[in-house]
Amino acid sequence: MTVCPCCGFKFEGDLRAGCTACGARAVGEPLARPERELPSYGRALFVCALGVLMLVGFVGSAAAAFLTRDSQAVNLHSFIASLEVAAWRLKWLAPLMSIFTLCGGTLLCASIKHEPTRFAGKGIAYGGLTSAILTSLMIALFIGITVPERLHQRQLGREAAANAQLYTFDRALLEYRARYGTLPADLKELRALPDPDGSIAAALANVNPDAYKPSADVASVPKKKTRSLRGAALQRISAAINTDVLPDEGVSFTNYELRLFGEDKIIRDGVIIKPSHSPAQKLTDAP
Repeated sequence: MTVCPCCGFKFEGDLRAGCTACGARAVGEPLARPERELPSYGRALFVCALGVLMLVGFVGSAAAAFLTRDSQAVNLHSFIASLEVAAWRLKWLAPLMSIFTLCGGTLLCASIKHEPTRFAGKGIAYGGLTSAILTSLMIALFIGITVPERLHQRQLGREAAANAQLYTFDRALLEYRARYGTLPADLKELRALPDPDGSIAAALANVNPDAYKPSADVASVPKKKTRSLRGAALQRISAAINTDVLPDEGVSFTNYELRLFGEDKIIRDGVIIKPSHSPAQKLTDAP
């Protein structure tokens, strides 16, 4: 098979007789191959360039994070923090670059090793491959260091979003008590409050109405003369208690308790109480 150097057409025959496509003819015999060919450094330089590019990119990103940090202190902690920021910024690009560099660099280094007469620069190629491996390990290490703290921050963000609705719910209760002089006996009564932005409705949508328990400290007069005990005139009642014990003029609810969905938390008079902070849990944990 002969390839015409003028038009690239492939044909069977001698080029000296002319190309069947363009008519070009050879002016002489093909040049003989040289007795000694110099090996090529192209593959070695390509692998080295990839490794240096990865290292320079990571160091440059770390330097940019170090120069733009809020704190002006120069110490080991700030340097490590800059490396963590740089690694996190490269979390999507670095894996792709690492896979391409490590796989391609390994194949090219193997070809250089197997054909030393054609390709030179084995040391340069292995140096670039080593640089790529170390850079990939450093990026993976500093990303792994930041994962627990980032997960913690994410959890704090979720809790803040949930607590924001709970505080909206507590604000609605305070507005209701300021307007009517008592807390509502049923959460449905909160819908009577003005809600221009819909925040109260959104908070009520995530609250179980049956978990709401209003209560109050009221004074009661015993029907029969009995021996009075100190503090016996005060009774704590809730909406679930029989209304026969309530005074004729009704009860003004001043306290409430709400058990939340999901985790076993309680919001009591605007204070969110976690299980580890509740008295019952402390008694259970006690030896």
